[in-house]
Amino acid sequence: MSSVNLTPENSLLIVVDVQSRFLAPIFESERVEARCKFLCEVATLFGVPILATEQYPEKMGGTVETLLPYVGQPHRKMDFSAMEDSDFVFLVKASGRSQVVVVGIETHICVSQTCHGLLREGIDAVVCPDAVSARTQDRHKLGMERIRDAGVVPAHTEAIAYEWCKSANNDHFRDMLNIVKSSNF
Repeated sequence: MSSVNLTPENSLLIVVDVQSRFLAPIFESERVEARCKFLCEVATLFGVPILATEQYPEKMGGTVETLLPYVGQPHRKMDFSAMEDSDFVFLVKASGRSQVVVVGIETHICVSQTCHGLLREGIDAVVCPDAVSARTQDRHKLGMERIRDAGVVPAHTEAIAYEWCKSANNDHFRDMLNIVKSSNF
């Protein structure tokens, strides 16, 4: 398994399909939404760009309200992997970032396929098990096992926050610490 040392300058955050209709039946959906929001807040603080996707939004609705202030205009997709869409691949590559952190739903479908697509493009991929899930715990667990076995590095959202911060001497440390302390999950 590869080692990825995340920096804000090299990182991009992808929020996969966190839409109300998808989120409702998800195992521990409140945790997933809260941890996605947490990482979006931290990414914004450290200047890490955020891309979001929406799977078939005409039928499945848009991104949940809590994430909209952070994700800009989500990218509409029909393929399960965001990396099958040439426009989205262009956005990822145009960001100039070599490290991608992935959060969202569902672990074993869209998150997994997007992570595999990132690896095929030669991009270091990190997935946050606390900010992804599926309709059942076993689907989430099997999805995480497959993702990890493929070489995607799992990391907790809080670990990523501290990795982006790097030091208590960082100018943003106090603000990040406030985000950490205000997190409910």
